[in-house]
Amino acid sequence: MSEPTAVAADPEALPVRAPGLGDRTEVVAPGARKRVFIELTALWLVTLLAIRGVVVVQAMGLPDWTLALVPFLFIYAPVGLCRLRGVDSYAYRLAIPDFNDRAAWTEAAVIVGKLVAVIVVPWVVGYHLYQTRLFHFHPHWRIPHDAWLLAPYHLFFVALPEEFFYRGYFQTRLNEVFPRKFMLFGTPFGYAIPLACLYFAFGHSLVTFQWWHFATFFPGLAFALLRERTGSPLAGALFHAWCNVCVVFLDTAYGLRPV
Repeated sequence: MSEPTAVAADPEALPVRAPGLGDRTEVVAPGARKRVFIELTALWLVTLLAIRGVVVVQAMGLPDWTLALVPFLFIYAPVGLCRLRGVDSYAYRLAIPDFNDRAAWTEAAVIVGKLVAVIVVPWVVGYHLYQTRLFHFHPHWRIPHDAWLLAPYHLFFVALPEEFFYRGYFQTRLNEVFPRKFMLFGTPFGYAIPLACLYFAFGHSLVTFQWWHFATFFPGLAFALLRERTGSPLAGALFHAWCNVCVVFLDTAYGLRPV
């Protein structure tokens, strides 16, 4: 798959984009990449610092439901930016399929199920060796007390909003100015993937700093490739949620997380 990168008129001046136009780079105007980086960095800082503010204020004693502002900001900040830019947000592959669209949800679930089937055993074995050999944690075979809430929480509160933000808007916007000239497992991609994953990884630390946040760059690559392969953030969100839930179960089993 090849994509032209000819210099032409400013893409901001184009008519409303047809669905999916952000996946192609028909035109790359002079200075377009710089403008996109400024736009995305500003969106990233404003949104993540606002989320940090929500988290800090909630910790002062506000009810837990105030944290619902977090997914709201992840979803509506890029939509609002589209309105400011004068483009149709539906021109980007932001949308999550309707819950009644069983075909789309089933297709994404099947793709993720196949991926999980391939990686789950080496992942669990690698986690076991990592915890036992390096940190001397051993399994106690406990499960989280809130196990029944983990899947819906991580899917709807964490994974879908984050994938909407980083893979739906950031990655697609970067695809407008970086041609997808590489290929992996039959999936074309470009520099948009590692760049969006850097925003994703270090965005965690803008909200609450943890030394290991840089490592989220690597699973982010898988979420990003799923978005490129399927054209939607949904499969990446399902896999993102599965990864989070799996880590919570393993951390609880090995005593890193209270039951």
